[in-house]
Amino acid sequence: MSDVLAYGVREGVATLTLNRPEKRNALNAQLVAALADGLERAATDSDVRVVAVTGAGKDFCSGADLAELERISGLSEEENLADARSLGRLFTRMREHPRPVVALVKGRALAGGCGLATACDVVLAHEDAELGYPEVNIGFVPAMVMAILRRKVPEGRAFELVAGGARIGAREAERIGLVTRVLAGATYEADAQAYLRNLASKPASALSLTKGLLYELDALDFEPGIERAAEVNVEARTSEACREGVRRFLDRTR
Repeated sequence: MSDVLAYGVREGVATLTLNRPEKRNALNAQLVAALADGLERAATDSDVRVVAVTGAGKDFCSGADLAELERISGLSEEENLADARSLGRLFTRMREHPRPVVALVKGRALAGGCGLATACDVVLAHEDAELGYPEVNIGFVPAMVMAILRRKVPEGRAFELVAGGARIGAREAERIGLVTRVLAGATYEADAQAYLRNLASKPASALSLTKGLLYELDALDFEPGIERAAEVNVEARTSEACREGVRRFLDRTR
């Protein structure tokens, strides 16, 4: 698909592999654009039930490519804003994607790399993984991810992560909610693939409706949320996938 991103589909899982191992998969404009294209491709592929994002080599992603950041910082405010918005659009596309997006985090996921993982619906971390937002240490701000981070972890934890700039291990990240699940190193690949296959085995329509409603409720008050949930309930129960699932269940219990 691209020199900086590999794309493949197997058993219902589209895998997007950040392919800049010599740069610890640092994010540059080309890689951000390739990720957006990969997500769009997965969204329109009827064979895809789940999207996995991973990194080539030892690390998931070390964050922004600092050489490119230094170059861009000397450009105009409008050009800098356009660059920042491209990463913001990527995070939005991940959240609005019709399929679950799962980060497979090995090694380091730092700064924008941690942001990329946080923007995914699920984070499966290797037990030796290291995560964090160290931007403050160089006078930068992890601005784009904060809208997502403060929804995933308590506000005080979010502040500590972005203002303290410390790196944390996978177990601590799981404890505070930054990581969904920590997998043992010896069986990481097998366990991660089993998780992805299980998720991909679910009816695609049900997964899409579930993800969409969960995030849509974020912007709704309680009563409008209940009303929207009722609408999705009707959409789900009248779908062919639900009818077939109910029939199979009843056939087994008769």
